[in-house]
Amino acid sequence: MLKVFLVEDEVVMRNGIKNNIPWESEGFQFVGEASDGELAYPLIKKEMPDILITDIRMPFMDGLELSRLVRKELPKIKIIILSGYNEFDYAKTAINIGVTDYLLKPISSAKLLEAVKKVGAMIEKEREQAQMMERYRQEMEENLQMEKHKLWGALASNRLSTVELLENGQRLGIDFTASAYQVLLFKVMGGEEAAKISREALELSDHINAESQKWKHVCTFDRSPEGWAFLIKGESEPEVRETLRFCQQELTELTADYANVEYFGGSGSIVHRLGDIRTSYLEAMKAFASRFFTDSNQILCCEDMQELHATADGGIDVSSMRSKKSENELLERFLKNGTLEEVDDFLEGYFLDVGEQNCQSMLYRQYVLMNMFFMATDFLQSLGMSVEQLPAECRDINQMVARATSLEVIRQEVGNLFTATIQLRNGHSQKRYNALLEEARAFIRENYQRDDMSLNTVAAQVNISPSYFSAIFSGETGQTFVEYLTSVRLEKAKELLMCSSMRTAEIGYEVGYKDSHYFSYIFKKVVGCSPKEYKNRGREVTNV
Repeated sequence: MLKVFLVEDEVVMRNGIKNNIPWESEGFQFVGEASDGELAYPLIKKEMPDILITDIRMPFMDGLELSRLVRKELPKIKIIILSGYNEFDYAKTAINIGVTDYLLKPISSAKLLEAVKKVGAMIEKEREQAQMMERYRQEMEENLQMEKHKLWGALASNRLSTVELLENGQRLGIDFTASAYQVLLFKVMGGEEAAKISREALELSDHINAESQKWKHVCTFDRSPEGWAFLIKGESEPEVRETLRFCQQELTELTADYANVEYFGGSGSIVHRLGDIRTSYLEAMKAFASRFFTDSNQILCCEDMQELHATADGGIDVSSMRSKKSENELLERFLKNGTLEEVDDFLEGYFLDVGEQNCQSMLYRQYVLMNMFFMATDFLQSLGMSVEQLPAECRDINQMVARATSLEVIRQEVGNLFTATIQLRNGHSQKRYNALLEEARAFIRENYQRDDMSLNTVAAQVNISPSYFSAIFSGETGQTFVEYLTSVRLEKAKELLMCSSMRTAEIGYEVGYKDSHYFSYIFKKVVGCSPKEYKNRGREVTNV
């Protein structure tokens, strides 16, 4: 029920309004009364009514002064002013304050009730509109996540100016203002491929997404399928370091309940300008790429890299070399799960492990290069591709070995080879996901009537993580999942509006909107006119 509060200094008038109107049977709750604005104000703050009825002329504090105060405290309240003075200045002042209605005394109970019911209907309509806007905002949350994903890309690559970053952040509800920043990269792993992860890993990912939004001084960016980037902010370096420790502890505790899920993280150094966040990010990437060389379930900082890859000086250290099996497992794991962005960091870590002294041996250089070449070509063959699909400079192992006269050249040769291999892998995955996306689109077209249709529902149908599904779906179709689902529903709705005698509410229900008001809201927002206007427009064209 909507709550009504009355302020009137005339006792007979006040009692008449209070007692002669059947408030409850008309859908209202009479929550209080007062004889002047001064007495009324604290009671109004306590009761928080939806509608205030107040006389304009009262002792101590009149209706206009009270209205000003109440509007500041309760900006959504509707105010009806009663006045025995038919003067334009009063009405003008009331309008400026934001009074909803201005009624002249004497007024009958029936007339006042009519005005109150009209205001009540206005409140209900506004609330319904606000609910629909909130529902629409929630459904468009996927769009927001995609915008945040793009913003992180711009931040990590330093593509935007400081002003542009601040403005874009503000538009997405992200405050970048701080004196110090640090990047933490984090990923959970529960499957062979980044997209196809276990249900436990999916549950943990949802948990991390929800909890990280509550962390103070931390901006969370979904880098799906590569996990998260946490941008830690603070007014000083000690504050940033303390927040980093908090994040690490929280992430460790969140993962503790998931025995079958592994994780890894890497952090960069602290920087003091938005434009230098890329530096912290690149350092975090180096630490993050070391997941291929060390145990999982830890979070390393960039300073840990030197100790991790420390090797003995001197000649070839056979004892420090990996077995062929572990060497090949390492390379295969990177070719399967590494990214183009990580190639340089992976190779840097790989050759730091090998040791520069070992690479002085021509024989060892040849072995390393040939092993990497055959691992790459074998990997491509496992995907149904051949060495001929590699660039010309990466196909001939003899020429590659001949060129490999130094460690730097080896890294360049292998870098080109692995970059080309991962590009072919990504292209192969894209073709595979084209079929997956067609399956998803077919599922949507067949089930769009379901009111529980969601991104998670469709992602589960095609057996990949929701965040990764969202990324590849929008990348391939140019639309987010919700935009595509809405377009399918509304195209069917247009067809039914033109070709059937069904009512608007029935059509909304038929295409998946169980709330007819929300259906009309979405239709008008997307199409530009109401369903009824759309149907009438079609009739006008037919008559012409």
